[in-house]
Amino acid sequence: MRDLVALRRVRDRMDREYAKPLNVEELARGVHVSAGHLSREFRRVYGESPYSYLMTRRIERAMTLLRRGDLSVTEVCFEVGFSSLGTFSTRFAELVGVPPSTYRRDHSQAAAGIPPCLAKQVTRPVRNQEARPR
Repeated sequence: MRDLVALRRVRDRMDREYAKPLNVEELARGVHVSAGHLSREFRRVYGESPYSYLMTRRIERAMTLLRRGDLSVTEVCFEVGFSSLGTFSTRFAELVGVPPSTYRRDHSQAAAGIPPCLAKQVTRPVRNQEARPR
């Protein structure tokens, strides 16, 4: 039970601090477990590694910012915590199925008129696997 509480704390921290530089060692230190133990338990409970979970959170936020359309792809990249535009673009395309610039152009009005709680569900990136072929 203690492990589950610790895992929730780690997940909540990633949800709150997704734009900060986070790594498994630091997250593990925060809940007083080893990095290996955290990684194994996180994958067992949530079905993906802490790194994969964090990347998905960052891409979800990037999708929201890109749909708004008031920031460039580069600005969005840095806003959500990536330090490399190339890594951001590659990971975005893997999860969403299109490059961020294409997503920004084609989806700027995708969630218009939809309540934010539903928009998040409808526009959520594919987790754990690459985007479905289009």
